[in-house]
Amino acid sequence: MSDFFTAALGFPTVLFSFALVVVVSYWCLVVLGALGVDALDADGADTDGLTGAMSAIGLGGVPVTVSLSVMIAVAWFASLSGTALLDGVDLSDPVIVALGIVVLAVAVVCAWAAAGFFALLWRRFLPGGGEPSRHDFVGRVCVVRTGRVDTDFGQAEVAAADGSTALVQVRQTGEEPLTSGSTALIVDHDPDGAFFWITAYDAELDPHRPTP
Repeated sequence: MSDFFTAALGFPTVLFSFALVVVVSYWCLVVLGALGVDALDADGADTDGLTGAMSAIGLGGVPVTVSLSVMIAVAWFASLSGTALLDGVDLSDPVIVALGIVVLAVAVVCAWAAAGFFALLWRRFLPGGGEPSRHDFVGRVCVVRTGRVDTDFGQAEVAAADGSTALVQVRQTGEEPLTSGSTALIVDHDPDGAFFWITAYDAELDPHRPTP
């Protein structure tokens, strides 16, 4: 057991060990119902940049928390395995450090590859994993999932015609207080900003609302 902790707290595994503790704690809270998978968005944090970065490396269409969790877990396991192998080799300290950097690079590549494969499966097989045509959402009612919506920030969940759902970026120019759980109508799509314009709306008037 002592060898395990030595490897877990050694370079480069230690870079991911504490992040893994955060990930495990987060998912425990999700299982207990204290947090949701989109907890970062629900807290009102501006995750546009992080979401864009994930999309740029091929991890779009998957909740950021899920992608990060997969990457951290795989990176930790890969670096732990590499560290354990290095511990069994009698080498000088400079060589050990150099090999540790190589292990770190390999762990990051493995994490990206695993997360990319997971994202591919998510988009292909899970409901809501695919991204419907954005113009199909115009005219539909959505549910706000962030603490606020204004001209610079906001996200909402919208259902497509096939029943799948998507979390999209939204903005509004009105002064209606749109908070988490509020219903709104998608009135237009801004392709340059990659977001939708919305306005406050009564869910009872939704033409796509199922009849009892």
